[in-house]
Amino acid sequence: MTRSDLLARARGFIVDLDGVLYRGMEPVAGAPQFIDALRQTATPTLLLTNNSVRTPALYLEKLAPMGIHVEADQILTSGEATALYLCRVAPEGARVFLIGEEGVRAELASRGFVLRHDTDVDYVVVGFDRSVSYRDLAVATRAIRAGAGFIGTNPDKTFPSETGLMPGNGALLAAIEAATDVAPLVIGKPSAAIFELALQRLGTEAHDTVMIGDRLDTDIVGARQAGLMTILVLSGVTQPEHLADASVRPDMVYDDVAAVHEAWRKARQGSAE
Repeated sequence: MTRSDLLARARGFIVDLDGVLYRGMEPVAGAPQFIDALRQTATPTLLLTNNSVRTPALYLEKLAPMGIHVEADQILTSGEATALYLCRVAPEGARVFLIGEEGVRAELASRGFVLRHDTDVDYVVVGFDRSVSYRDLAVATRAIRAGAGFIGTNPDKTFPSETGLMPGNGALLAAIEAATDVAPLVIGKPSAAIFELALQRLGTEAHDTVMIGDRLDTDIVGARQAGLMTILVLSGVTQPEHLADASVRPDMVYDDVAAVHEAWRKARQGSAE
């Protein structure tokens, strides 16, 4: 099946944020136009991010000045997905020690979890946190060694910024895992859990849905395992040289979402003729 055939088959899109629609505070060329085209054609669209720093409402505030306009329910973060997972498995009012910023903090608090600052907790949840301290790592280590569950919002070791790659949440998880000999349960991409939530919200079937991402190890691997079609864009973390030795390859590769938009437009036009 050709790339045009795959794109023509698409009934919904799951689109990553960092490195796909923007880098830092700068939009990727063509990103606003692509999202607007999806809206104008009533194509189910979900923005899916492993970043747990912001709530969906805060993401709307970040995206709007870039000219990218969506509704709050079109954004799913790893912070929200983590809170939804804990709602399924944890008792009501479970105690949580959190390393993370407002995005995951608000999601946990709004669902009744008790956020504590000591080791007397049921779970340790670790999301990306730009103010993490040695004390935070020490408390997390002691709590996990005492039997608390270890949950990671996402495994991304780095994230793209205007100045290059920066340490991500995976770096924090690695430090705690090294100190505890306990691997975290990760909720965000490439976990199946977050793709199941994404498809439920979209209302599409996996085989008719395209994941657009910039990371082979999370976006592409997770989407392929979930049965989605996959597009890798080269505007973020993964570069062409990384594809040579990749064990999992995307269905399609484009420079950026502007190129995806053009290919999708032509595929739709061709299928209508």
